[in-house]
Amino acid sequence: VTVFLSTLTPKFYFALTVTSSFISGLIFVFEWWHFRKYGTSFIEQVSVSHLRPLIGGAESSAAAPVTFSASSAESETNRQNLPECKVWRNPLNLFRGAEYSRYMWVTGKEPLTYYDMNLSAQDHQNFFTCDTDALRPSDTVMQKAWRERNPQARIKAAYQALELNNDCATAYVLLAEEEATTIVDAEKYFKQALKAGETVYRKSQNCHSQSPQHEAQLRRDTNVLVYVKRRLAMCARKLGRIREAVKMMRDLMKEFPLLSMLNIHENLLEALLELQAYADVQAVLAKYDDISLPKSAAICYTAALLKARAVSERFSPETASKRGLSTAEINAVEAIHRAVEFNPHVPKYLLEMKSLVLPPEHILKRGDSEAVAYAFFHLQHWKRIEGALNLLHCTWEGTFRMIPYPLEKGHLFYPYPSCTETADRELLPTFHEVSVYPQKELPFFIHFTAGLCSFSAMLALLTHQFPELMVVFAKAVSTV
Repeated sequence: VTVFLSTLTPKFYFALTVTSSFISGLIFVFEWWHFRKYGTSFIEQVSVSHLRPLIGGAESSAAAPVTFSASSAESETNRQNLPECKVWRNPLNLFRGAEYSRYMWVTGKEPLTYYDMNLSAQDHQNFFTCDTDALRPSDTVMQKAWRERNPQARIKAAYQALELNNDCATAYVLLAEEEATTIVDAEKYFKQALKAGETVYRKSQNCHSQSPQHEAQLRRDTNVLVYVKRRLAMCARKLGRIREAVKMMRDLMKEFPLLSMLNIHENLLEALLELQAYADVQAVLAKYDDISLPKSAAICYTAALLKARAVSERFSPETASKRGLSTAEINAVEAIHRAVEFNPHVPKYLLEMKSLVLPPEHILKRGDSEAVAYAFFHLQHWKRIEGALNLLHCTWEGTFRMIPYPLEKGHLFYPYPSCTETADRELLPTFHEVSVYPQKELPFFIHFTAGLCSFSAMLALLTHQFPELMVVFAKAVSTV
């Protein structure tokens, strides 16, 4: 190189820099075009050609029949007539006083947005109030309490309701959620709420057929009882009494089977995973991972985790590229692809490529808020299974090669909603960087070729302006 550069003349060096700038520019343009059309870097695709048997096996296997097709998903959404970006109550939401408030005391950051808390206020009014509340002074006070924006005002109203009626279950619920600063204190309040709620529920059952008002009161009392039992089960789970929590959840699901919309089965799945009762987890999935039921990240990724568990311990990308994928490995890869297509934000949290925040009280299915809520509770379950995160790391990006880009249609599910970013920004705190999809991150080689093109163009410009100086500079660099 030194001998070659020592023979350069200013004109020849200028021609060389212009040529290299032109070539690097062409490479950059081609890389950009290939990325825009196919959603992947051409250089990167070629550089991993030794993994092509692995990728090809996964892609060819995706052509096999699946249990949840795009057409069936579209018919399901038409049947349910749900809006595209419906916000759901987070089945695993934390306790306001014992968890969210403690985080704010330590960090000084608000973990919940006003929009999220406003949705919770609406939920409380729908769950815990009815038209007959005006007949009971304590319920009238609580009806106003759920509308209060100030937490201290709500707590004060709850105590006023208890002064009027010591068996006001909803007052104990509010104190458990917002005044209790530990899970132990919250559990004490919920036990008092359970005792009061069961008494009122039995009375409502005896007279619910007398009038529409009594039926509305029974629905309200049912909601209170289910909410209290569910939160008691979650307290037991958080305090380490996991088997007790599982029993409470199972009993609750048997007693109120029509309240599946509350997604209690997701609480049950998480508790069973903590017990490592994988056979029981599979039994729950067999019931709820059904074409007629709405999907969730908990359902899809738990199904993927169970299939990955069967092969992850012995899985190696190098070995798989040589011998190809086994049937069990193909099933695991397909399950991961299915989960990633449903919610593409989850893998970065599970692989700790992005930091977590406290999950919001409401989530948007297939959105970043759901990914945060899922990973917050399930990351430990993926870490517990040896090799599961490695398998996820090796295969999750393959999903994006199978989905049309730009997204005209889905592959296994209906097309990804375009409104998730706006809703997630309302649900997640301002200090959290919201993930956006289908916007794809530019691959490294596009940045590299852009930098190479810019550097070559700068060299050509400097050579044109200072030809002799640049030749001397090139010779000096080559000598060094």
